[in-house]
Amino acid sequence: MAMFFRKKKANPIVQISAMKSKFPQFQSKRKGNDIIFTGELLIKPEFPTYKISVEYRGNLRPLVKVISPALIENPPHFYQSNKSLCLYHPDNFKWDTNKLIAKEIMQWTIAWLYFYEVWLEKGIWYGPEVPHATQKENE
Repeated sequence: MAMFFRKKKANPIVQISAMKSKFPQFQSKRKGNDIIFTGELLIKPEFPTYKISVEYRGNLRPLVKVISPALIENPPHFYQSNKSLCLYHPDNFKWDTNKLIAKEIMQWTIAWLYFYEVWLEKGIWYGPEVPHATQKENE
């Protein structure tokens, strides 16, 4: 007899629980099935503390925005249209509701902020990047 296990969906309650566990400094605000997480990240003592928001939107790509301090104009790996961070190329990673903001998106956000700070100092983006032409955004 074959048994089939269905992967548990990371619904809003699971997303909130995971964020409270891994990033307790973040507050959550529900908007229907969407959630906006807001909180601060200190990557290294010599870097500023960043206040960010992460919007969980079900199967749509989460939107990660830096609230403060303001980013410089036109930073690398950034969607100008909605002022959100580009954390991955959609050909290399597919976001869906089975994934957790606390596991995937927050780690990449921390890395993005680190590489951004190094880029400000050295003028070189040391983080991973994929060459691509115009990329469609899931908005």
